[in-house]
Amino acid sequence: MSSFLKSITDRVTSKKGMWMTLGIWLLVTMLLAVFAPSAKEYEVSSIDSIPADAKSVIAENKVDEYFKNNEGIPAILVFQNKGDKVEVTDLKPLFEKLDQVEGIKEYVPLLNMPPQATANFFSKDQSTMILPITFESSMESKEIRTAQEQIEKIVKDDTDLKLYITGPAGIAVDSLNLFSRADFVLLFSTVGLILILLIVIYRSPLLALIPLFAAAFVYEVVNQVLGLMGMAGLVISNQTFSIMTILLFAAVIDYSLFVFSRYREELKRFDSKFDAMHHAMRETGLPVFFSGGTVLAAMLVLFFAEFGDYRNFAPVFAAAMLIIMLASITLVPALFTLFGRKAFWPKIPRVGEETVKSNSLWSRIAKFVVNKPVVSAAVIGIVLLASALNMLNLKYEFDTMKSFPKDMPSRQGYEILEEKFEKGDLATTTVLFEAKEAITPEQQTALLETLADQKLVSNVRPNGTTSDNKVIQYSLTFEESPYAVETMDALEKMRDSSDKLVKASNLDGELYFAGETAKKVDDRATNDRDLIVIVLLESLLIFVMLIIMTKSFKMPIYMMGTILISFLAAVGLGMFLSSLFFDIDTISNRVPLYSFVFLVALGIDYNIILISRFIEERKKYSVKKAVEIAVANTGGVISSAGIILAATFAVLMTQPIQLLFVFGFIVAVGILLDTFLIRGILLPALIVLFEKEKPAVEKEVL
Repeated sequence: MSSFLKSITDRVTSKKGMWMTLGIWLLVTMLLAVFAPSAKEYEVSSIDSIPADAKSVIAENKVDEYFKNNEGIPAILVFQNKGDKVEVTDLKPLFEKLDQVEGIKEYVPLLNMPPQATANFFSKDQSTMILPITFESSMESKEIRTAQEQIEKIVKDDTDLKLYITGPAGIAVDSLNLFSRADFVLLFSTVGLILILLIVIYRSPLLALIPLFAAAFVYEVVNQVLGLMGMAGLVISNQTFSIMTILLFAAVIDYSLFVFSRYREELKRFDSKFDAMHHAMRETGLPVFFSGGTVLAAMLVLFFAEFGDYRNFAPVFAAAMLIIMLASITLVPALFTLFGRKAFWPKIPRVGEETVKSNSLWSRIAKFVVNKPVVSAAVIGIVLLASALNMLNLKYEFDTMKSFPKDMPSRQGYEILEEKFEKGDLATTTVLFEAKEAITPEQQTALLETLADQKLVSNVRPNGTTSDNKVIQYSLTFEESPYAVETMDALEKMRDSSDKLVKASNLDGELYFAGETAKKVDDRATNDRDLIVIVLLESLLIFVMLIIMTKSFKMPIYMMGTILISFLAAVGLGMFLSSLFFDIDTISNRVPLYSFVFLVALGIDYNIILISRFIEERKKYSVKKAVEIAVANTGGVISSAGIILAATFAVLMTQPIQLLFVFGFIVAVGILLDTFLIRGILLPALIVLFEKEKPAVEKEVL
């Protein structure tokens, strides 16, 4: 692999190879832009996250099989009347035109129902009324949005009521609206922030623009390649594309910094810009390509996940990383070679200049670490351990609505329901019993009473039977919110003991539980399984790759050990700071795995850059001297890359859902921990403490 990569970079860094490389990238980009579709055409607001064999999915399919009317996309229209009581007659103008709205499958005919039957649709203080409706199951989110806009116009023009649309249909429409704006904000915030940071850190316009120019090429190619994958059947979620955009810019900028940092060193040794890049890529090409390989491997491991969101990451991120890896050893060096020394204006490197100043910040840190490794490792270890201990206070939030902006209409409607109606009414659980023989009325009553006696159950009511009386459906309401942990625990216990519940009712058959709470139970179980599997597989895979790269067993232990400690500290410290500054005390159960994948995959990059330089210098110097040179020479570029990478992921905090906000913040915190504490101090200190010296004569050339 090493000789193969060197042959590629040798060609790219020649004068002819440089122009050929730039020409090929330009041609491929133009062809894809003309003939391939954009990935945006295949984006969806959500995907099926729970596996098809999950109990709640099987139960949902059973309900749809026996009770056809349950099919469709439900929505809840929430009406309020500016402080006055809401009357059923207030909805008369809406009911007169509701049948004209395309896509509505059915709705509750409140005007034709007796007063006692409509009582359940009003809050106790009569200030709020709800109207459940169902859209056709075949409708796309854009079509539902059109229908909802028609309903909103009727209510606004013909009534004095205030309308909020919530439920699955309302959430889908709001998600579509949010992400249509969010992608634009994300892209331009990312580019703008990176440009500002590059100019501030390096004080060179071209050094800021060249990496962004490379990232723009890569973004266009990745976007169109994902479009082709979409044509082949790949579905891309909004969240996946948003995170992919951040990953792409972060990785391209990171690898560009590693390349031009070494290029600047070599320009102080060689007159020719081609010779300088030739030697720079001979030392940097393999570590940079290998760094990309670790990220690619981490993304491919996600194919082993069962959770739909994680599996959706795998092909999207893997395709992006493969193109980024190719760009890092072809496009990036070719662009820097094209501009040569001019890229560093106004501080142009000259032959004979000192590569690293002995009084620089990282030179002083390097000297301190090699002279006091025990103190360095102990202090950083205590900081990381204290941060990691906050993981014990981690609390998960399973209510998806709490992740959306507070002013989102579907969330506002949901919170009105939560305030004005019983918490359990937000999403009832459908219980379906499938018997082998016809169920008598006495048996139906016995099963209802058995279900009603279970923990946290508020009420149970029959909801229909099949014509042969072999299948009965109940609507079960819990006392607490359907998304509360205690409610989920209660339903999980009922589901696990369903055989006992059936026997206690003197029946023979199967119980199935469908609905939001049942889905959340499966969501939690699937996520817990994936967290264990992905963490183990990814850690093992990267560990093996590091052994191959370093040709050592001990070095990968230091590298993986420190990065895993960094991950735990990042989540613990990130959650503490989120609570302190943003009043966020709970997180989505997806955040830990999201954070692990990116912190480990990207964090190991910096360790690879440091260790590859250490291995290079170890051929000439003692362990202490090699560590000192490696930290001093890589410290500046890695700290700069770390700041930019952290800021890039922090851009996710502009996104409209709390999951991405917290994820972006935790990854930003973790990258800063890794950049300055792990890579800069802890890992070098461990190498000094545990690596054995080999008898060798030290050559002082610096």
